[in-house]
Amino acid sequence: MLRGIVLIALAAVSWGTTGSVTTVLVAGTGTDAWLIGAARMWVAAALLLLATRWMGASLPLDRGRLGPTLVLGACMAAFQVTYFTAVTMTGIAITALVAICSAPVMIAALAVVLLGERITARTASAIALGVIGTALLVAAPSAVAPSTPRFAAGGLFALGAALSYALYVVVGKATLARTAPLPLAAVTFTAAAVFLTPSLAWTEAPLTQLGRGWPWLLYLGAVTTAAAYALYLTGLRRVPASVAGIVSLFEPLTASLLGALFFGERLGGPGVAGAALLVTAVSLILTGTPKARSTS
Repeated sequence: MLRGIVLIALAAVSWGTTGSVTTVLVAGTGTDAWLIGAARMWVAAALLLLATRWMGASLPLDRGRLGPTLVLGACMAAFQVTYFTAVTMTGIAITALVAICSAPVMIAALAVVLLGERITARTASAIALGVIGTALLVAAPSAVAPSTPRFAAGGLFALGAALSYALYVVVGKATLARTAPLPLAAVTFTAAAVFLTPSLAWTEAPLTQLGRGWPWLLYLGAVTTAAAYALYLTGLRRVPASVAGIVSLFEPLTASLLGALFFGERLGGPGVAGAALLVTAVSLILTGTPKARSTS
């Protein structure tokens, strides 16, 4: 189980670089968020398909496995759409706060209902500490927006992003019992890329944007998507979904540290306390690993 936790933590650290790279990409080239979402899916799909072919693995295209895999692709595409839509309505900080904080709770609830997982007191405590820590880490007084219908709608889209991710984790956990991680990721991201491609019709001069931002888009697709999700699915095969939801909170921790180091952002007292709570939450999971191994 420890190896699975390490793999998921590495994936989460990789995801944590997404915000910094996207900030540089948008500031330097003006690339549209919708194009970023579609491009990273296509890059990831191409690389994962090549890796699967190189390893000689078979794709899950049979009737029994294709359905769940397409559901995973739809969840990933839905996450891109709902998350970026929420950002335009409520801002980055509030969207991250709502989506990232609610996702572990949704994952734990869905894992109990759909996978029959048992949430121990240790896991429940880790979820609570992780959610509170993430809230302290991400929230900022300047990010609070007035209560308007548009702001409320953005909050709903952020919850939709959290639900999309939670469904991806739980359905992915169930599907991994019959499918290897790499082929599963390859078909999942190919489906997500196909689902997202029509959104480019609302993107101005997509080829020009691709030409300006291709190095950063390649990084987002290859490192933070293809490699990260291959690691994540491999780790998810070894740990309960609820535990994976907690460990993935290394993502906001990494993002906040990078913001402080390279973009002049300040964590402040609440941010430092939040980071400490996140580390404590993951420590609870790590110290309970032997017990968890016997029940997973």
